[in-house]
Amino acid sequence: MAVATVRRILISEIVDPCCKQILQENGIAVTEKQNLSKDELIAEVKGYEGLIVRSATKVTADVINAAEDLKIIGRAGTGVDNVDVEAATKKGIIVMNTPSGNTTSAAELTCGMIVSLSRQIPQAVMSMKAGNWDRKKFMGAELYGKTLGIVGLGRIGKEVAIRMQSFGMKTVGYDPIIPPEVTATFGVEQMSLERLWPLCDYITVHTPLMPSTTGLLNDESFARCRKGVKVINCARGGIIDEAALLRALESGQCGGAGLDVFIDEPPKDWSLVNHPGVVSCPHLGANTKEAQIRCGRDIATQIVEMVQGKSLIGAVNAQVLTAAIAPESRPWIKLGEALGSVGTACAGQVKSEVQITALGQSLKNAAGYLSAAVVVGMLKDSSKNAVNLVNALPLAKEAGVTIASHQSDAAPMLAQSACEVEICANGVSHKVVGSVQGDVPVLLELNGGLFRQPVPLTGNLIFFKALANPQLVPSVAGVLTAAGLQMESFSTSAAIAGEQWCSVGVSSLLGDLNTLKVHVKEALQLSL
Repeated sequence: MAVATVRRILISEIVDPCCKQILQENGIAVTEKQNLSKDELIAEVKGYEGLIVRSATKVTADVINAAEDLKIIGRAGTGVDNVDVEAATKKGIIVMNTPSGNTTSAAELTCGMIVSLSRQIPQAVMSMKAGNWDRKKFMGAELYGKTLGIVGLGRIGKEVAIRMQSFGMKTVGYDPIIPPEVTATFGVEQMSLERLWPLCDYITVHTPLMPSTTGLLNDESFARCRKGVKVINCARGGIIDEAALLRALESGQCGGAGLDVFIDEPPKDWSLVNHPGVVSCPHLGANTKEAQIRCGRDIATQIVEMVQGKSLIGAVNAQVLTAAIAPESRPWIKLGEALGSVGTACAGQVKSEVQITALGQSLKNAAGYLSAAVVVGMLKDSSKNAVNLVNALPLAKEAGVTIASHQSDAAPMLAQSACEVEICANGVSHKVVGSVQGDVPVLLELNGGLFRQPVPLTGNLIFFKALANPQLVPSVAGVLTAAGLQMESFSTSAAIAGEQWCSVGVSSLLGDLNTLKVHVKEALQLSL
């Protein structure tokens, strides 16, 4: 399933030439324009379905809102803090990075920082270049037997651990997501930050920059650390509180710092850079030929494979699409959208509590994208934003829709797999159940009425509930004929307490549904 159509891409920074080549070889037109100001980017991005950046371009909400056709923002690198992910998500734009493109380069730079701090290599080099031969001034320390604390044990943190273990360092760490049993396989003992701070001779951070990690190393945490601890940040400026770090350096609580990143780049205040205990670089973590080739190749390949419906890798705000990209998912997505539309038509309003259940073992990974698809169907006629699987759930929250999703291995009555949607509005519950037959979404049940023949959820449909009697069909046919409509299909549910639901496929919708309501108890119509 193709997630998005991308015909034109703007590359706003210098990316390896292989990126442009791969895109063009796959029929995507590429324009390269570097060093654009914010206003120039806002003017230029209109008309492009894709934008590829590195870390310098700030893709703000203003830029995103100006990009009327944008479907994908590709970050040739790991972090996406230069992209307003929330604004992109709200507009239904996929934000994609290259999760492994610069892993090796960033890990190697981190290890270089650790070695440089332990032996004061940069300081000794500068002393030599100044004509000095001062062996006593640069007394170092071995890494062997020392403890390295790694905060963030993803790809880069893992590679740092493996490399520094070869120096004989003990590696401990903290990660709120990766299980301790996983990190134990690459030699890192996990523990709380409170336990970690006082144990470490060196601490390196490898987390994204977010509210929970901003200022992670601050006055309080430095005070808990071993006196003389050395810290390294090759991740994102701001994870270490720069003012607190300077105070710790000046007091001797921190024995040295290796910094590749800063809150402001370039720094507005050079006090840290100029401190004799600091080894600093101008954000060189991904600045290797290999990483640049890898990031350029990866972002281009990921976009091409997404467009071709082969895979979805690196989408930071559209995890729901990862399972949805498989070809067999497409009819189920259509089913979810159709059930959302039918359920909302029954409820008569969008604001509601919705429970979505994926039934059957074949849908064990489908609850996420089915929920998003149901919301697309619910909101498509009422939202001011174009609704898709990327922005459906955030827009649902704005619209007052509460979503709960579940998966059950229990197979439904009339199919091996099905999707059940229950919408509760104003204290009244409405339930629709559907499945897929031969790639066609079908309705199996409406508000307790099981259809004798599944109803294909395509075209113009009228549903009504009425007493089961021989005069019902002629009466309905008369209404449709009077309105100039042709009846294309007809299906009924089993009767419950003498009442049944009916589905009529028609050539077009009724101009006035009230003409039918005089003959039935409930009626709704929609076009799918």
